[in-house]
Amino acid sequence: MGDAFHITTILALIGCLILGMLLAYLFYRRTPHLEPKLRIGLAVLRALTITIIGWLLFFPLVKKVSYTLQKPLIIIGQDNSLSVNHVSPPDFDRKAYETQLQALAKRLSSEYEVKVYNFSDSIKPGFDFKNQGKLSNATTFLNRLKDEYLNRNVGAVILASDGIFNSGGSPLYDIQQLKAPIYTVALGDTIPRRDVSVANVNYNNLVYLNNEFTIELQAEAFESKGARSRISVTEDGKEVYQGSLDINTSAFAKTISIPLKATKTGLRKYVVSLSPIGNEVSEQNNTRQFFIEVIDGRQKILIAAGAAHPDIATIRQSLAAHKNYELKVAVAEELNALDPKDFGLVILYQLPDVDNHAAAFLQKLGSVNTPVWYVIGAQSNTSRFNQLQSQVSFSGNNNTLQEAFAEVNADFTQFGLDAGAVKVINGFDPLQVPMGVLKVNGNGMIALSQRIGKIKTGAPQLFFMNENGRKSGYLMGEGIWRWKLSEAKDGITPSVVNNLLSQTVQYLVAKDDLRKFKVTPSKNTFNENEHVLINAVLYNDSYVAVNTPDVNIRLKNQDGKIFTFLFSRTSAAYQLDAGLLPAGNYTFNASTTLGDKKYQADGAFYINAMVLEYQQTIANHQLLSNMSQQTNGKMYMPRQLSAIADDLKANEQIKTLSFEDRKYEELINFKWLFAMVMFLLTLEWFFRKRNGEI
Repeated sequence: MGDAFHITTILALIGCLILGMLLAYLFYRRTPHLEPKLRIGLAVLRALTITIIGWLLFFPLVKKVSYTLQKPLIIIGQDNSLSVNHVSPPDFDRKAYETQLQALAKRLSSEYEVKVYNFSDSIKPGFDFKNQGKLSNATTFLNRLKDEYLNRNVGAVILASDGIFNSGGSPLYDIQQLKAPIYTVALGDTIPRRDVSVANVNYNNLVYLNNEFTIELQAEAFESKGARSRISVTEDGKEVYQGSLDINTSAFAKTISIPLKATKTGLRKYVVSLSPIGNEVSEQNNTRQFFIEVIDGRQKILIAAGAAHPDIATIRQSLAAHKNYELKVAVAEELNALDPKDFGLVILYQLPDVDNHAAAFLQKLGSVNTPVWYVIGAQSNTSRFNQLQSQVSFSGNNNTLQEAFAEVNADFTQFGLDAGAVKVINGFDPLQVPMGVLKVNGNGMIALSQRIGKIKTGAPQLFFMNENGRKSGYLMGEGIWRWKLSEAKDGITPSVVNNLLSQTVQYLVAKDDLRKFKVTPSKNTFNENEHVLINAVLYNDSYVAVNTPDVNIRLKNQDGKIFTFLFSRTSAAYQLDAGLLPAGNYTFNASTTLGDKKYQADGAFYINAMVLEYQQTIANHQLLSNMSQQTNGKMYMPRQLSAIADDLKANEQIKTLSFEDRKYEELINFKWLFAMVMFLLTLEWFFRKRNGEI
């Protein structure tokens, strides 16, 4: 019970003993008929029983102190990535190194608690000398040690690596949190070997069809002065660029800009390669592949008007900067020769107008599903406008105009306007709006509302509708050219007007995906060490997501091998984790049946072969040395492994710790005290009954 007995405890025990003796005396003083020895014995039993019970009442808790010894924990982390086994010094004996590292762990386990891990793109317990890891991430490894062994007696970490950490960033920022010395074992070779490599490729993930774009090749070479390599770029196996690379220094680095053109839509696979120069230490780093999605985003947009107006020039100027918009402006009767179906969006600037221009074109427009953006102004024929569409009705006199300022609706989410743009728009000059009553027949999505002077009317100024998949936009008022002038006067860049008009058009031309069965990979390209995740959603006729029927999918790789899976259900959809798949091109076909209808969805994705471990062939022993110095550790070469155990033993900071555990426990939990009290009471009762006492 440790130091639980002190002066207070002893005095209380004496007091309980005196109380027990007093009560025993009072009880047995009037029993002269008992034999003296028996009388004294029974009194002693009574006094002892009362003393124990009284002591339990005074001191129901007792403090228990225990001590636990914790050996120092030595953690061995072995780099199991490809680069460790890729390049080694000429005198390095790999088998001997593996045997010595295992022997070191066994020797240390006799004095310390030893934990062994191998790490690369994952962290696993034990040794693994296969060196098949696609990445090397020391930061994740050290962070895991910090989380798992928090408040443990970590004596030291032994890290065997080449210092080439190509994922997770530099571990120098995380080693201090571990609060333990790091003893590093420097593997690999720091001497440059003859080698040429594609160090990196910079590119945009998304380009538009028929647009020219540029990729940047970062080439490196070592010990290759005077050599020449051929640069080649292929798109889906077809060469689209070739050039030469002249290496003029021993440590060579150069960035080359390569112009390309997107000629096909879809996810395109590009491969950049440098031809071998002979006697290279590695040819696997001569190639880098990447993927670019090419989309046909070009939309034909018609700006239709009854007559010329400065607003038309403003709209055209704002949209002309967008490479994927093909603009056409048509005025008055020349519109009748056009077909609305040829355009992705028709902007009706004050059409229908009071002069009844382009009546034939407007009649054709009413029978197609082309999105329309209506701009209402002084020349608009409001009665014919109400006949042309049914979502908005306007009653009023367009001969009388009023000034209405723009007020941004904070609840509008169809496209975004930052705080700076909101402030600029709210300060724009007012538009000229025909006086009247505007009625929206449905759920309008209001981007801008009208403010008359300082009064916020709540009436929409710029708003959108969506009826059965056909989008339409409405701008109540003319004079946006004044917004452009105001912007130029205040020197506002980039243009808020251009951004607002561009986002308006972009929203209107974007087509909603109305498919009832959709299957999409979580991304278009996966690395070969990533799990392939595919999502699916199924809608019923009311466009409510359901996941009652099973969904099957067949994956097919470029070699024709087929993988079959069944989707798992989520709360209202489906998801598939196909696990790790070999690198290559994959197509898929998913199918399901809802009621009597069968649905199918096709798609494709790529799994990228990882070559990061081959990109750098020179070991980074300086990084390993810095890690050791910053944590009061030491760096060793593989032949010095046996010295690590002696240095750990000589480190006075690595020692066994003793932890004191104090715990208070109720005396009532000690069953032997209860048994003692019952025994004493029973013994006293037995002798009293035997001698005729009640």
